[in-house]
Amino acid sequence: MRNEPGGRASAASPRPAYAPESGPAAALPPLGERFRRALIEYGLLALLILSPLPAASVENWSVLAIEMVAALLAAATLVGRPSHLNPKLQAALRAPGFLAAGLFAFLSLQIVPLPKLVVKILSPLAYGLRESFDPGFAGSATMSLSLVPAQTAREALELLAYVLIAWTVLRTVTHRRQIMRFLSVLVVLGTAQAFYGLFELSRSNPRVLFYPKLYNLDAASGTFINRNHFAGYLEMILPLALTLLVARVDLFSLAGKRRSERLSQLTGRGFAVNVLALIGIVVMALAIVMSRSRSGVFVLCFIFLLFFLLTAFHFGKAHYRQSWILTLLKVAFGLIAAVSLYVGVEATVGRFADDNLLQNGRPQYWAGVLQMAGDSPLVGTGWGTFGAVYPVYETVPLEGRLLHAHNDYLEALAELGAVGFVLLLGLILWPAVGAFRTWSKRRHPGIKGLGMGGFVALAALLVHSLTDFNLHIPANAVLFSVVLGLSLATAYYRKS
Repeated sequence: MRNEPGGRASAASPRPAYAPESGPAAALPPLGERFRRALIEYGLLALLILSPLPAASVENWSVLAIEMVAALLAAATLVGRPSHLNPKLQAALRAPGFLAAGLFAFLSLQIVPLPKLVVKILSPLAYGLRESFDPGFAGSATMSLSLVPAQTAREALELLAYVLIAWTVLRTVTHRRQIMRFLSVLVVLGTAQAFYGLFELSRSNPRVLFYPKLYNLDAASGTFINRNHFAGYLEMILPLALTLLVARVDLFSLAGKRRSERLSQLTGRGFAVNVLALIGIVVMALAIVMSRSRSGVFVLCFIFLLFFLLTAFHFGKAHYRQSWILTLLKVAFGLIAAVSLYVGVEATVGRFADDNLLQNGRPQYWAGVLQMAGDSPLVGTGWGTFGAVYPVYETVPLEGRLLHAHNDYLEALAELGAVGFVLLLGLILWPAVGAFRTWSKRRHPGIKGLGMGGFVALAALLVHSLTDFNLHIPANAVLFSVVLGLSLATAYYRKS
């Protein structure tokens, strides 16, 4: 659903095509150009800050606001002086560009009226349902592949906003200090959400900021309605906090140094800020546990495990150096996990024992979703139409209307069919996997440290999406788009 200063250019030493337009020896851009760039950057930060506040922006008016801001920021990015990107990054973005164009062309095909015979061939399900339930079917010569074309158009515009946000981040965040600024803001946001969620959990009359809290009264949910989406939000930020802490102490540059040098680097300038960051990590981990989200607790453990594996992978060619760093990380993460699980162990065990996970809840209706996908395997029922079509396949009575499949992959497969599903998944995974491969070959310890958290964050939400619909929550989709853009910007970052 729903990232340094350069030297002076000269004839003898031309500036690389990707060199930033700033630096003490380079001509400063005009005041208006600097204002435009600052406006775009702080507009993105404002979007990150504000999108979780009105109940994770699930209301129609807040989705419209995100779309308008995304369009304005993208337009402001286009009208000014173009940013000079690393040529490798530009090359890496060609394939995702084609995938994005193909995806939105496919969504347009789902919306536009087509001859009935074409729809009958491409989507027998859409043809059959319209023939059975549409009173005007006989008198119409055309119909759309989407069973609810207005909803498909609306969801396509929302998806376009998220693509524009990721693209704007890539065109805007070109300096290391900008990457650090975005990471710092996100860590503050995640820590604030965690503190707020735990605070409201302790109150007798909890609220969701502007609204009284009506659901999940026994779980932390911050400014989110659903505890699982709150956990998903923190799952993306917690790895960024870890990577910010690693980058601040320059952990990956400690290998080979004497013990006194390591201690001096770990406790040097900014030590108090590092301690605060560590406290934020503990609080976020605790809030995930107290959200009583089963998937959240699983993904929390997955985050720690993946961070260990990537650290070991980074030091894999120097085994004699890696042991003490891994020991340090194990101790830190072990303390975090122990505190979090100790405080929330009762709630965690209770949630896993609530029901038989294999017989109740999600698996009951995933079978219906698979049948829905099988009935229109090529082009799907239309992006965003799950809530309208699923009642046809409902076999077990539910308390309310099921709007999402609680599995982003199955829902996308049912709505988009094989063609759209491959395009959407490719749009996310192609740049992410390419950036990870580039990051894995980097040798700069600062870039290694900064980049790790982004990939862990992306992997965390993609795993959680197997059992929930976090990518359909606007605040989480905005954050995911920004993290994806930051990950690419960091992996391909080059200092001129």
